[in-house]
Amino acid sequence: MYQMDFVFTKINDMKFISHLDLMRLFSRAFRRADIPVKITEGFNPHPKFSIKQALKLGIESENEEATVVLTQSLAPLDFTQRLNSQLPEGIFIKSAVLKTR
Repeated sequence: MYQMDFVFTKINDMKFISHLDLMRLFSRAFRRADIPVKITEGFNPHPKFSIKQALKLGIESENEEATVVLTQSLAPLDFTQRLNSQLPEGIFIKSAVLKTR
């Protein structure tokens, strides 16, 4: 397993998106960008993905930290480019670092 830690922005109109909707947004973006994300097992499977802190509604941020578990190694630059092409304006991946678990 591989862990990708990344930093993203949440600005402009995206500041009005809730934390739960942001989680759904990233889940769909991972799928569309064909990122090899590890899926949990059980009754309600979902991507192994977490955002360090939930922002309050209406708050902008330039440096939000998140982590996703991958099933295959992926270059951080490739991860960033593929994901940014699927994210809406206001959400932007600034940097990514790959770690092995």
